[in-house]
Amino acid sequence: MYLKIPIKKLCVSNEDSLHQAARVIEEGTKQIALVVDGAQKLRGVLTDGDLRRAMIAGVSMDAPAAMVMQRSYLAGSADMSITQIFTIMRKKSIRHIPIVNEQGVLIDLVWISDLIKQDAGELSAVVMAGGFGKRLLPLTETLPKPMLPVGDRPVMEHIVDNLRAAGIRDLKVTTHYMPEKIENHFGNGRKFGVRIDYVPEDRPLGTAGALGLMPVPEQPTLVVNGDIMTQVDYRAMLAFHREHQADLTVGVRQYEVQIPYGVMVCEGASVRKLTEKPKHTFLVNAGIYLLNPIAHRYIPKNERYDMTDLIDALIEDGKNVVSFPIMEYWLDIGQHADYERANADLEKRRLSA
Repeated sequence: MYLKIPIKKLCVSNEDSLHQAARVIEEGTKQIALVVDGAQKLRGVLTDGDLRRAMIAGVSMDAPAAMVMQRSYLAGSADMSITQIFTIMRKKSIRHIPIVNEQGVLIDLVWISDLIKQDAGELSAVVMAGGFGKRLLPLTETLPKPMLPVGDRPVMEHIVDNLRAAGIRDLKVTTHYMPEKIENHFGNGRKFGVRIDYVPEDRPLGTAGALGLMPVPEQPTLVVNGDIMTQVDYRAMLAFHREHQADLTVGVRQYEVQIPYGVMVCEGASVRKLTEKPKHTFLVNAGIYLLNPIAHRYIPKNERYDMTDLIDALIEDGKNVVSFPIMEYWLDIGQHADYERANADLEKRRLSA
């Protein structure tokens, strides 16, 4: 057997919702859900990328898995060797091969990361930790926002742990407001399993300007705002970035707005339709970015520059900017209510663990 976890942990039915499929993908850690019928016969596959593309297209997460799943897929048999499977993966540029028996019953899964070490280790990361956190006053009178505790650890320590879990070891941290609080806690990063270099901003340079203080990297760079609590899969984000040949990938989050009134659609004075309290879903910037080296070349040296400026410049120049929907836990703690929610969410996870 190739799989180190029970295969049923990766399975959903045709009728299961995309919410349920997303939970299987996240908890199974294999970036895939396998769609089976009642006899455990394989009917389709639903990858991490399939689900995120469906979110971009506006498909409801309440929709059934059968709506989005791939019905055409490569499957292997139990008598295939690892060498044969790996050769197919390389030739077809695929990361998963489900294994079925002669009756089409799912019995196993081969994931390329179980065959070779695949993580985000080739990435370096930048944590943007220089903001004032004015909306969180008076909490930020004595601590910079990334050092506010969620549970018994600072927000930024949660971020560093998530980066390290993805295999990322080299971090740069931009600082401006009370930098000594951050540097005294993290030091060179050794006790947190990473290497940290600090990039001080003499004056605030916006959400991207500090990148102009750094040499242009040779590999993609992950940039994360220092006030985010998330469990996003950075390996999946890197795979998505490469699959779409992006120059810049922007992490986005679904945000729903409900109109508290009945909305009238009119032609002149005539009412054509009434929709009672409709909901509108948008994709909003989640403060997580993957930049190819070419994107860094647009950032001016030692000038204020925001990520929105960079995105606009790249789009205007015909570069490929793509969105990566975040379906994992994500919360920006920039306001008091959200900061309190982050602590409550963490306590719930501890109680349910």
